[in-house]
Amino acid sequence: MLADVAPFLCCPVCGGDLRLDVREVRCPAGHTFDVARQGYVSLLTGARPHGSADTAAMVAARERFLGHGHYAPLADTVSGLAADSLAAASPGPPGGATPPLVVDTGVGTGRYLGAMLDRCPTAVGLGLDLSTYAVRRAARAHPRAGAAVCDVWGAWPVRSAAASVVVGVFAPRNAEESRRVLCPDGLLLLVTPARGHLAALVPRVGMLDVDPRKDERLATLLSPHFHRERREEVTVPLRLSRADVESLVMMGPSAHHLDVDEVTGRVAELDEPVDVTAAFTVSAYRPRHR
Repeated sequence: MLADVAPFLCCPVCGGDLRLDVREVRCPAGHTFDVARQGYVSLLTGARPHGSADTAAMVAARERFLGHGHYAPLADTVSGLAADSLAAASPGPPGGATPPLVVDTGVGTGRYLGAMLDRCPTAVGLGLDLSTYAVRRAARAHPRAGAAVCDVWGAWPVRSAAASVVVGVFAPRNAEESRRVLCPDGLLLLVTPARGHLAALVPRVGMLDVDPRKDERLATLLSPHFHRERREEVTVPLRLSRADVESLVMMGPSAHHLDVDEVTGRVAELDEPVDVTAAFTVSAYRPRHR
């Protein structure tokens, strides 16, 4: 619920602390943001970046695909790493200490955030996403989760050093904000597509291919702020129906570039079941201490 994470939020206008009332959050300077009836708050300021947010159709496709458990091994890996980090973290002050905070940036439907909170019973979770359609679902992903609309490429409405874990699963990577909001012994978990991810489908349905320089660019982005502690490769063999394949194609960034009718036609030509391999790189980072 939003009440669980409100103590960790800050005003996106002035940086002041936010207080949750019944239907709004407000800072001491008087900046006010309405709480939607679905339980999330929009802390987006300025113009929404054009064309980058997940659409309602993309969010629905992701919910259908992930709801069938196809990426469950990935969720298990991410949630296990988060739980191990929280278990090993330095204990806070006794009496009245705030719970550990997990921040999921580009939270999508909140399925990975929910899996982490299931494995981390003392933690609360905050999902951030530019897509209102995604945040509506993420706000209901777990009883200890809250969600907010914001531009994850810009400044996050989260207090400095507030988070114990920051997670990005196929999401924009904001290195400076990740470093700012993480506590000194916090953990940054990033999931990226590995080489060969869905390779059997890419040319057949017109999906975007994996950038061969992704690891290099990621290292350049993160190295001033983080050092990599661990890297795991997660490979998941999938046997999919045509409906599953269509959801898979239309839930990701390829959906911004493909015509729905064309995708439907290409998928209809596939033999069922469709065998394909999903390949992920899960990387764990710790903040560099200045």
